[in-house]
Amino acid sequence: MSTTIKGPAIFLAQFTGDQAPFDSWEAITRWAGGLGYEGVQLPSGDKRLFDLALAAESKTYCDEIAGVARANGVAITELSTHLQGQLVAVHPAYDEAFDGFAPPELRGRPAARQEWAVQQMLLGAKASANLGLTASISFSGSLAWPYLYPWPQRPPGLIETAFDELARRWRPILDAYDAAGVDLAFELHPGEDLFDGATFEMLLERVDNHPRLAIAYDPSHFLLQQLDYLAFIDRYHERIKVMHVKDAEFRPDARQGVYSGYQSWQDRAGRFRSLGDGQVDFKAIFSKFAQYDFKGWAVLEWECCLKHPEQGAAEGVAFIRDHIIRVTDKAFDDFAGSGADPQRNLRMLGLSRSHDE
Repeated sequence: MSTTIKGPAIFLAQFTGDQAPFDSWEAITRWAGGLGYEGVQLPSGDKRLFDLALAAESKTYCDEIAGVARANGVAITELSTHLQGQLVAVHPAYDEAFDGFAPPELRGRPAARQEWAVQQMLLGAKASANLGLTASISFSGSLAWPYLYPWPQRPPGLIETAFDELARRWRPILDAYDAAGVDLAFELHPGEDLFDGATFEMLLERVDNHPRLAIAYDPSHFLLQQLDYLAFIDRYHERIKVMHVKDAEFRPDARQGVYSGYQSWQDRAGRFRSLGDGQVDFKAIFSKFAQYDFKGWAVLEWECCLKHPEQGAAEGVAFIRDHIIRVTDKAFDDFAGSGADPQRNLRMLGLSRSHDE
């Protein structure tokens, strides 16, 4: 029997802050549950909400965290390790920019920062298992991104070397997630070396089709790249384990296109929008996920340069709920069925001898 997508759920990363109700686990889960969400995706690096190291070693702590969420009407959908995953692989051009993702004592020390990031990912595997989760979401990091556009001409082997190194770094982490029984789903995102299907396949091949290497599907990034986000589901549905429901729009003009001329988010040809305000065909997406029996959660990720996040969150509940397809357990023409009869089937095909022969 097919599975109805779980949800609506919400990714908490864009909402956490120092003001109530966004400053504690109890308060933010009560806020999410009060809006009507049934699940929350938990950013594992925000200590206002969660202690990753403690969760990796203490099942009791994880039970308490899950219990608080449950009392407020929500389940934990996945742990997010986006920021830690980013630091597993950083090109030196981005060292200072990404230093903000690391603890202060590691800033300016890229080797130590990378080692810390790997340990964070390993803790994420154990914590996910202690929480009873089956998938986690992260970023791949990037070594080749500065060379995205082939000018000047890339020297032979440059990209291959980058992906060989990416695989070397991620393979032991993937093995740890396998041991924990958790899929590691990378959000395919510009700025990461894994940003589309082709780059995902490049890593997948280098880790020997590792069973835990998975995809976090977010159509907004694909629309801005002008990628066929529906055919993507057809091709990769077996590897898609996490779903972000996020809208976007792409409106090129005489001044700018995909690259958007270094403009601010509000002035870009391609920009993220709150659910329903952009161009993503969510009816078709939810149909695809129902068709392929997706067993995960529909998780809102709010990123909009125009609408206030609390308005986007409030509107997103109904939007997701209205798009979730309750999958059918019967065929629409069952009423016209006449039951199974193998001999009749043979007669209808002319394969059964008549009584006169």
